[in-house]
Amino acid sequence: MTKHSKRILIATMVAALATAAGTRTAWSQLAFPDPAKPATNLLTDASMQPGKALLYDLEAKFDKDVLERGGEGFAAWFAEDGVALGNGAAPLIGKVAIAKNANWSPKVYRLSWTPTDALMGPSGDMGYTWGHYDGKSKDANGNEVVVSGRYMTIWRRQPDGQWKVVLDAGATEPAESGDCCRLPGH
Repeated sequence: MTKHSKRILIATMVAALATAAGTRTAWSQLAFPDPAKPATNLLTDASMQPGKALLYDLEAKFDKDVLERGGEGFAAWFAEDGVALGNGAAPLIGKVAIAKNANWSPKVYRLSWTPTDALMGPSGDMGYTWGHYDGKSKDANGNEVVVSGRYMTIWRRQPDGQWKVVLDAGATEPAESGDCCRLPGH
């Protein structure tokens, strides 16, 4: 499969998931959660279907593994044909390229994230999550440096039944953007 056809496939998957969810609003018009409203309690969320709960569980396990193992844990969650899109960086296509680039230690760089929402596709074998991430490191003087942003992860069930990341994309956000997408306490 060529790079061009992979991009078309990923764009088609995102569009299909949005259509399957009944999304009729243009992507540029999607509203972020209102920070003045209390966060949704995931235990009483009426939209918490089994597929959504599964995606939240996958995200929690993925996040925990990355906090414990750093880049090695990050790369381990990708499918062989997975794609990582970093803010302003060239796409990393394939698990080998992702693993080669994800070479940070959790002692040096701490990446964590919290999903804001998730949606399982109608077939139950693909879904996506999106939310807020923080990357923490130290500068040359030992001062903490925090980079924050938003992410989207597309998950796919593999033939062996395991769930793997097929696309992970993140973009930093300006400091003045506020905390519109964080759950309280995160």
